[in-house]
Amino acid sequence: MFTGIITGLGRIVAVHSLGSSSDHGKRLIIETPAGYLDDVGLGDSIALNGACMTATTLEPANNRFSIDISAESLAKTCGLAEPGIINLEKALRAHDRLGGHIVAGHVDGIGSVSHFAQVGESWELRIRSPRELSKYLAYKGSITVNGVSLTVNRVVDLVEAGADSGSEISINLIPHTVENTALGQLAQGSPVNLEIDLIARYVERMLSTDPDGSRLRAHPNNIL
Repeated sequence: MFTGIITGLGRIVAVHSLGSSSDHGKRLIIETPAGYLDDVGLGDSIALNGACMTATTLEPANNRFSIDISAESLAKTCGLAEPGIINLEKALRAHDRLGGHIVAGHVDGIGSVSHFAQVGESWELRIRSPRELSKYLAYKGSITVNGVSLTVNRVVDLVEAGADSGSEISINLIPHTVENTALGQLAQGSPVNLEIDLIARYVERMLSTDPDGSRLRAHPNNIL
């Protein structure tokens, strides 16, 4: 479990294949800030750009650790298949402050940056979300973008060629967020990992079940 408050900027410095086919995943070598791994144990969870991964090797003296990521995870996320800067967050401890919102570290979909520009002292970030996530997005609701807990300032449902084509959300980024996360590296067209608010998932589940809990109502995400 995480909160969406980034605890360090890391860098993927090497990507190694775990097999010869597309069915195999990758081993990532990640460089961290000095001292970042001092309280991390082998097998601990660390979110990379919002995706929960397991530390499989640790080199605290070299400020490096590795994770193994499956082909399935690579297909469902972005920014984890090549070297580059990434957001890091260690797993939440029971006595920690919940500074952002409850984040599971499970990427629900990949969005695309449609606009990123400075407005006054801050930046406006607009992201087009997949159609299947649109119903979970709400004004002043929470969204996780590449692991960062953010507040939605505006939601616009998009209709193109006579069909629902998802939504565009607008988010305000203060200078601290731009300077201390990898979001400052984004540009128009950049793909981003999105995780919807965990509470919204449970609300949908409850609303799609009959009052007596006997069956699920017909819903595109339910297997009947």
